[in-house]
Amino acid sequence: MNPNGLKTDPFNIIITGVGGQGNVMASRVLGSMFVNNGYYVTIGETFGASQRGGSVMSHLRISKGSSWSPQMPKGRADIIVSLEPIEAIRVLADYSNRETRVLTNTRPIYPVTVIKGEATYPSLEAMKDEVCTILPHTRFIDATEEAIKLDSPILANIIMIGAVCGMALLPLERDDFRKAIVQRVRTDQIDLNMNAFDIGFSLIKR
Repeated sequence: MNPNGLKTDPFNIIITGVGGQGNVMASRVLGSMFVNNGYYVTIGETFGASQRGGSVMSHLRISKGSSWSPQMPKGRADIIVSLEPIEAIRVLADYSNRETRVLTNTRPIYPVTVIKGEATYPSLEAMKDEVCTILPHTRFIDATEEAIKLDSPILANIIMIGAVCGMALLPLERDDFRKAIVQRVRTDQIDLNMNAFDIGFSLIKR
């Protein structure tokens, strides 16, 4: 947790991934965590060509004073959270600046063109080198692998929320996540989601 609040107002967060990864769920949960603490939160979303497999990007604009346009200006992201590594590169090109902090899942989801052999997907090391050349403080975690260990791969999105909260950039607590997730999942899924959040938080602290 960052006890001193947010460094800018509005504070801009992008959560990006591909359809089917729970990108929208992640943005809603993180947004609720802020709303429950008295912040104004505006969320804008863009979707790729297909609901499942296309690029999905959520803009969260967070303020103590007022609501803002749901579409953040280019180059103004404070944090970029990517559920898929190549999506991080796509977003960085338009929205990052020298102060942007990036957290990305390392597990790729190959587009149809790659599966058909019509295109190539860069290696993880090549992507790491490219991102870190631009923003050397980028953090990489295999959230999908940890979610598979929980027998619930979709929980990679929740693991990423735990990880971004573990970066000590946001004035949010574990209990803020519990309050937000209780509003969105069945009672028998709360403990599993809390476990996923804790795993993400611990991964970023290693």
